[in-house]
Amino acid sequence: MKSNRISILMLMLAAVLALPFSTRASSGGDGGIDVKKVIFHHLGDGYGWEVPFSHVYRIPLPVIVRAEDGNWFCFSSGKLTEVVVTEDEASGKKHEELVPVIHTAERDGKQYMFTLAPEESAHKDKVVQLFPLDAEQEKTVREQAAGNRALEAGDGQGLEGYDEIGGVFYREYKPVDISITKNVLALLIAAVLVTLMVMGLARYYGRKGYKAPRKGMGFFELLVSFIYYGVIKDTLHDKAKKFAPYLLTCFFFILTMNLLGLIVIFPGGANLTGNIAVTLVLATLTFIMTNVLGKKHYWKEMFWPDVPIWLKCPLPIMQVIEIFGIFTKPAALCVRLFANMMGGHMIVITLVMLIFIFAAYGAAAAGGSVVISVLFTIFMLALDVLVSFIQAYVFTMLSTMFIAMGQEDGHEGHEKEIKDGKVEEVAVPASVDI
Repeated sequence: MKSNRISILMLMLAAVLALPFSTRASSGGDGGIDVKKVIFHHLGDGYGWEVPFSHVYRIPLPVIVRAEDGNWFCFSSGKLTEVVVTEDEASGKKHEELVPVIHTAERDGKQYMFTLAPEESAHKDKVVQLFPLDAEQEKTVREQAAGNRALEAGDGQGLEGYDEIGGVFYREYKPVDISITKNVLALLIAAVLVTLMVMGLARYYGRKGYKAPRKGMGFFELLVSFIYYGVIKDTLHDKAKKFAPYLLTCFFFILTMNLLGLIVIFPGGANLTGNIAVTLVLATLTFIMTNVLGKKHYWKEMFWPDVPIWLKCPLPIMQVIEIFGIFTKPAALCVRLFANMMGGHMIVITLVMLIFIFAAYGAAAAGGSVVISVLFTIFMLALDVLVSFIQAYVFTMLSTMFIAMGQEDGHEGHEKEIKDGKVEEVAVPASVDI
């Protein structure tokens, strides 16, 4: 009886895990699955936030673009797509598919057309502005399409700068795009959550002094103390208060984005730290904090390090290495966080896709793949929760170390001396061992 309950529970969990992929998997027509397309669809950005367990219906988001003539337009992303229902003649099953359509806006007596670029375009799935062609231009473009050996008859695939939509060719223009996409909205949500947590802890201490908080707020305080005293204070010492706001913000912002990415439904599901643009910005901020606020000794060691003279003159060997290291440090921060989080998401999606891949080999293979996929997916999701904490910690720790390198005072330290009941700092020569 107990084993039956476990089996039913696993099948229900498999259904929940598989539902987000079922629409995409069934769109192959011949039963085949384009695993690569499904994976990158789930890991990529979008102009709408998908409704849980559906790829057809989405929560629309604002599209903000600048047309070719400089006019700005703002409209709902729902105007760029529509749901088309098709019926399989053999089985009689109906299939819903989301297809791009042309949205027309009018201003000052002029029509503007926008759509999502088709797969054949260089701007695939991005908002583009369309311009109709006159008869002569249409004829020329069709002749170019027909003469291209890489194209099928009547298909506009591969014609750079032109799109074929509904059998009609248009000239394509990629406008300036500052739309609120899924990733942008997820970034805003993560920022709001971090702000609410921090302000909540601050208000608690304002009301109850230094009394230890309980439950969720207590866990949050535990993380703050762990990062501040275990990482920031131990590394930066007296400069900890100066850089703690930035470093603590990095930790909790990355942790929040990591955990939100593991949630299937809104407001989760956006692969933020698996987006190299996000991790690049975070690494660039650490780069700025390290180098812009770096002290004179840091830059002196950069251009005239304390090494044998033949290593820095006449050939600037060490200078080149040090300057190269300025850029490799943030690059390592960027790639490490991106690769670890992207890899975790890809493994989870691939494990779920095994259910559909093995389903083509019969019921026995499908049943076995469900059990294996569910078990390994649960394990990977649990591991990803741990990795979310570890990657936020590693990024913060390395950022702290890089900033500490830029704050070194050189060979002269400072020693505290008590005079007349007052604590004073006195310079200590390099030869004195403290």
